[in-house]
Amino acid sequence: MHPYNRLPSNGYSPPSPPQSPLRSPRLRHQRSSKSGRFSPVQPPGRTFTQRFAVAFLSVLLRRQGVFLFAPLIYVFGMVLYMGTASFDVVPIIKHRHAPGSVYRSPQVYAKLRVDMDSDNSSADAISTIWKSPYKGGHWKPCVNRSSKGLPESNGYIYVEANGGLNQQRTSVCNAVAVAGYLNATLVIPNFHYHSIWRDPSKFREIYDEDYFIDILKNDVQVVDKIPEYLMERFGSNLTNVHNFRIKAWSSIMYYRDVVLPKLLEEKVIRISPFANRLSFDAPPAVQRLRCLANYEALRFSRPILTIGESLVERMRKRSAINGGKYVSIHLRFEEDMVAFSCCVFDGGKQERGDMIAARERGWKGKFTKPGRVIRPGAIRINGKCPLTPLEVGLMLRGMGFTKNTSIFLASGKIYNAEKTMAPLLEMFPNLHTKETLASEEELAPFKNFSSRMAAIDYTVCLHSEVFVTTQGGNFPHFLLGHRRYLYGGHSKTIKPDKRKLALLFDNPNIGWKSLKRQLLNMRSHSDSKGVELKRPSDSIYSFPCPDCMCRTNRTGDSRSSSAT
Repeated sequence: MHPYNRLPSNGYSPPSPPQSPLRSPRLRHQRSSKSGRFSPVQPPGRTFTQRFAVAFLSVLLRRQGVFLFAPLIYVFGMVLYMGTASFDVVPIIKHRHAPGSVYRSPQVYAKLRVDMDSDNSSADAISTIWKSPYKGGHWKPCVNRSSKGLPESNGYIYVEANGGLNQQRTSVCNAVAVAGYLNATLVIPNFHYHSIWRDPSKFREIYDEDYFIDILKNDVQVVDKIPEYLMERFGSNLTNVHNFRIKAWSSIMYYRDVVLPKLLEEKVIRISPFANRLSFDAPPAVQRLRCLANYEALRFSRPILTIGESLVERMRKRSAINGGKYVSIHLRFEEDMVAFSCCVFDGGKQERGDMIAARERGWKGKFTKPGRVIRPGAIRINGKCPLTPLEVGLMLRGMGFTKNTSIFLASGKIYNAEKTMAPLLEMFPNLHTKETLASEEELAPFKNFSSRMAAIDYTVCLHSEVFVTTQGGNFPHFLLGHRRYLYGGHSKTIKPDKRKLALLFDNPNIGWKSLKRQLLNMRSHSDSKGVELKRPSDSIYSFPCPDCMCRTNRTGDSRSSSAT
């Protein structure tokens, strides 16, 4: 047998091998349709589109070079699409505000008001609020006064105290400490007139000057003026006296090394301005003089003290249902505070116009400098917006204070008061101010003096069972410390977490029980933070323990009675 040769030779072609059987069903059907008696049902014919698609794909598969034109085909298709699409309608992109960035408190109040008024699940907070005993014991004032005489003075120090009531108070106390440390004679500080506070009051019109001098007599010599024989050297003109421009928060060592030599040389020096010109961190001898000045020597003048104590008694009578206990609130919602905060509330165009005008009046150009960007939402999230009267009321009701609670409101002129105060009065109808407690005749001597009016508010807040701070500043800064000094080291103060409040009040879907639970926790936190010890960077005017107070190791003190 010869092997099969695929290449023909001599023109001879061998016979082909037998054909393989047809296995394709399609071919079998074709074959049987030609030869058999039975013809199967033909599939329906393809449409023109299907035939075109098959042909087109066949060409592509056979001619793969066509794929080089794919980008051109894509671009051509896009051009056709863009030519037929309409761009007249711009798609709307919905911006979602960050949680806590929008003032929605009115909606929250409207939703929760019915549940709030019907809630009687807990006792009135005024009688149960301060229950957490301080584990470190009880504290009592222990500022010692010297009984020894003073050595010969090194000279006279004259300071100008700038700012409002409590900023001036800082200057006075720091001046006492510096003068005592340098063994100098302190001239009664001059209160600098400021265009914002517009109060020309002198020291003796706000504080009891004779009492101040007497309390300090064995620690710091204080006089009301510089002797004439010394002033003659300067032409009897204080502006000719050497003035130190001291950096803020300077250490007491700076005064010893720089100021004292000049004092010994000139015998009279002037420091202006003097607010915040001494570091909080100082030796015990300096801190003792600060304590003595702030908590013992500075007493309001007799007219202010008389009307202040009178208003305290009237508040206690109006709080008889709660054993004479009342809540005081320092509310900072005056027009200038709202404007300075740059926060947005619910006043619309009217509010926007008012705030622009107020900023221009008080701080010309400060808020319109090129490149300055104001983000009201971010300010609110960071807890920097002043609480509105509505928010204060909602917070206190959530903390367990009932409609029967007596409220004293320490504040200036509330912005848009007719609208903004209405919800607070609904929640606490027994609300008072110095204007509602006193007659016009009683307030007349103080009416046009902002510092004297603030001193009256300070007195009534000092003796309340609960003090509520809403915005910070020097007023609550001093009250925190003064109340700790009076109440065994406990400030008896609610200092809310305003970042958390911003989140809670920006949620219109929140339920009353959920809100109340969160606010009760916030109240409990204020109680636990009532007694705090001063750290090096803290102010002794807010944290008198341990520099101005001594521990008595009495634990579990109820702190239930208010000192007068």
